[in-house]
Amino acid sequence: MASATQHRIKKRALKTAHFLGLFLAMSLICIPGLWVVLNSFRPTIEIMAKPPVWMPQSLSLDHYRAMFGGAGEGGIPVMTYFRNSLIISITSTVIALLVGMAGGYAFARYSFKAKGMMFVALMASRAVPGVALSLPLFIIFGRTGIIDTHFGLILVYVAMNVPFTIWLIDGFFRQVPKELAEAAEIDGCTRWQAFWKVEFPVARSGIASAGIFAFLTSWNEYALASQLTRSTTSKTMPVGLLDFTSQFTLNWGGMCALAVLMIIPALLLTFVVQKHLIAGLTFGGVKG
Repeated sequence: MASATQHRIKKRALKTAHFLGLFLAMSLICIPGLWVVLNSFRPTIEIMAKPPVWMPQSLSLDHYRAMFGGAGEGGIPVMTYFRNSLIISITSTVIALLVGMAGGYAFARYSFKAKGMMFVALMASRAVPGVALSLPLFIIFGRTGIIDTHFGLILVYVAMNVPFTIWLIDGFFRQVPKELAEAAEIDGCTRWQAFWKVEFPVARSGIASAGIFAFLTSWNEYALASQLTRSTTSKTMPVGLLDFTSQFTLNWGGMCALAVLMIIPALLLTFVVQKHLIAGLTFGGVKG
């Protein structure tokens, strides 16, 4: 009886310690984001105070009004940057998903010459940091006339996301039994119908998670966008943060306000599709 009681106490203590550890870890992760949100509502004098003012004394929407031109400071073209980011991110994600579905399905279902080498080459191309490609891309895009355009950034982001989506979707389709498609073909479906009506619905959650990661990569990318865009007609929101810098000062409040606006669409997307995201990651977690 005593041993059973001790076992329950030990189990409860381990569970409590596990919960506290997770809480501390999540607190450390969330504190920077919370600090950004608070600074977007605080006056500049509090943001720059030394020692730091941990608890805000006053909150206002001045930084948001200034960003949209409501406080006499000359507004930042936030809606233009938002539209650019949306067009570039959605278009590059759709193209990367279509190519990734075709490539991932091919790697998962078919055997062909040099299959392993091609797969390794795709993964190796994704390992190259974007910063290392900024100068060559700048020169090539400048000579071809696609620098400072939506098309140029879409092309870059598709190239960045395709290897990742192929790798991820390949793992998802490996979890779908081949017998499902074979049974559909026996029942009279064509190869395309078997894929679209049988295999795709099963792997849909995994494909959705690949799309989310591709979208967030394009939405948050800064290094290449800062080199390949110049005008407001093509700048994305991460690059728009530079509009709050000058030779001698930094408008930290305005930068934090724009950062909050950048975070909101990503959070909304994650919350809307979180069921598919979790299901997709679980579905593709084990390879056969």
